[in-house]
Amino acid sequence: MSDVAADDMGPWLSPEELAFVRRKVPILYLDVVPIRLDDAGKLEAVGLLMIANSNGLSRALVSGRVLFHESIHHALQRHIEKDLGLMALPQLPTSLIPFTIGEYFPTPGEGLYDERQHAVSLAYLVPIAGDATPASDAVEFSWFTPGEVATPELQEEMNPSHAAILRRALAHLGAL
Repeated sequence: MSDVAADDMGPWLSPEELAFVRRKVPILYLDVVPIRLDDAGKLEAVGLLMIANSNGLSRALVSGRVLFHESIHHALQRHIEKDLGLMALPQLPTSLIPFTIGEYFPTPGEGLYDERQHAVSLAYLVPIAGDATPASDAVEFSWFTPGEVATPELQEEMNPSHAAILRRALAHLGAL
């Protein structure tokens, strides 16, 4: 899950305050699976970011926190624009019902894993109509066919929790 800079939405918690809250309260996140659909509405491609982290490079979903007093719709738009740029032209869902909910725990083996915190993530499939160009801390953004993203080799390039959300997306779309 990506972090939001302190100046993204005005005043935010200091790193120390955020660490304290993460130890005490589940945090709300969004995970976004960028997709391209053909004219018949069938899955054509799935987009993944390439990001640099402490373990090197890895593939990732668009993700991030929902800020205090921020609507889910606005948070989706903000994270997509932050990670894919203004020309991505996302087709945000009219219904804010996620295709799945991810439960991240700070303890390995209890579900999805995030060593920093207990978090709940609403996961959305968002069709992208424009040209995505990586922004923020992403190195690149690439489109993959459903067959390519389902391979163990590509999923090994991902954080295991994001790979699990991706498999849920493929299953939801009937592409597994």
